[in-house]
Parts: sequence; structure tokens; C-alpha cells
Amino acid sequence: MTTFDDDDLRKHRHEVQRLLGRCMLRVQQYEQLIKAMVAHYGVSGPILEVERARAAQIDGTARKTLGTLVGDLLGTYVVAEKNGPIEDMPINSPENVNWFAMQTSVGLSDADFAQAEHELGEMVGLRNNLVHHFIEQHDMSSVDGCRRAQDALVTAYSRIDQNLAQLREWAEEMENVQQAMSDVLQSAEFTDFLVNGIAPDGTVDWNASGIAKALREAFRALATDGWAPVVEAGKWIAEWYPEQLPAKYGCQSWRQVVHESPILELRYFEMHG
Repeated sequence: MTTFDDDDLRKHRHEVQRLLGRCMLRVQQYEQLIKAMVAHYGVSGPILEVERARAAQIDGTARKTLGTLVGDLLGTYVVAEKNGPIEDMPINSPENVNWFAMQTSVGLSDADFAQAEHELGEMVGLRNNLVHHFIEQHDMSSVDGCRRAQDALVTAYSRIDQNLAQLREWAEEMENVQQAMSDVLQSAEFTDFLVNGIAPDGTVDWNASGIAKALREAFRALATDGWAPVVEAGKWIAEWYPEQLPAKYGCQSWRQVVHESPILELRYFEMHG
């Protein structure tokens, strides 16, 4: 009888270990996914250093606890709509630096946000309980104690699975939005806006326009006594930047381009009559 009882207890302990391991693997899947979401829901930095900023964000997220990750996700990616527009990401960009900022979020009603906040907090508590307190809460020296532990682990796994399904839904929404944004960023219209300062409605940001940049370079190459001939500048640009022509910006001549651009100054000189 003693040998039989020992074998029975050993089998139940092994089952507890199996169920606990299954829960912990699921928890790790949850933590990996939430880390990826916190690292990628938004990014901000100088255009030429965006990838470096993202890499630093990923590295910083890797060392955060689940509780900290949940706090980061709430109010940034998972937000309450509160019957109004979601606030934009604050941008603290230095002057004269081309800055890029992107943030995605999922807006929930106040009731749904409160429910999500509760479930995320519950997930943190469940994870901490499994890692730090499960053994002390259950009697592993008896078959009945092992059975109660097994029931608790089956319930815990179900809760983890439900939370993971919700997280995957949010992650899929993030991926869809970012894919749509990627399509926009790779479009000819966005390239025209970023490189040439030409908005989709045709208006031109002359300070950021590609043709004004080309004219500044032509000035540096051709200037004498602080001035460069417009006609010569046009010829220089045609050779070095043939895609930067006045017609691209709705202008009929180089003089019109200079008139339109507030950062350039045009003067008339009488030369050789």
C-alpha cells in the first residue's frame, strides 16, 4: 500500500509540474508579444537616426518587467477614447532638424478600457503568483493537494490563453496599421513630400523643397561677391540635379522659383548694358 501511494503521489506531482510548465511557457509567449508591442507602437527621432532610435527602444524594452510593460502599453497604445480625439505623441525636436514621429494606438470606450486595464493587471498578478508563490500555496505532499494544484493550473492556463488572444488581436491591429503606413511612406507622393516639399494637394514648402536646396548648392558653387547668376544656377542644376526643374513646382522660370522661396533673395544688376 505504501508503494502504491508513493507512486500515485509521484504521478500527481509530475502532472502538477507539467501543467505548471505549460503555464510558464504561455506566460513567456505573452511577455515576448507585449515587449514587441511596447517596442514598436511608436518611434520618434531625427529622420536619419530613426532606426537607431528604434533599436535603442527595443533594447530598453527587453529588460522591463511585465508590470512595467503593462504600464507602458496602457495610455500609449491601448487608450480610452473618452469621446474625443486621441492626443498626438509629444514631439520635442530641436530646431533645424528633420524629425520623424510615428505612433499607433487602439482606442477603446471607457468601459472597455477599464476592463482591459483590469485584465492586464490580473495577468501581472497571475504571472507573479505562478513564479513566486505557487508552491507555498499548494500542498505537494498529498494527492488531494496535488489535485487542487492541478485544478488551479488548468484555470490559470485558461486565463493566460484568453489574455494572450486579446493581446494578439491588438498586435494584429498594430501590424495592419503599420503596414498601411509603410505603404504610404514608400509611395511616390510621400517621397515627393519628404524630398521635394510638395504636398499631395500641390502646395510647396519652399524652405524644405528640393529645388531650393539645389539652388543653395548652386549658389555655393557659383557665387562671386555674395551673388550667383540665376541663369547659370539653372544650368548648373540641370547638370547635377536634372529632376529639379521649375515645372515640377508649378513655376515657369528659375526667377519665379527664387521669388517663391522666402529663403532666397533676387536682385537685378545691370551688366554690360
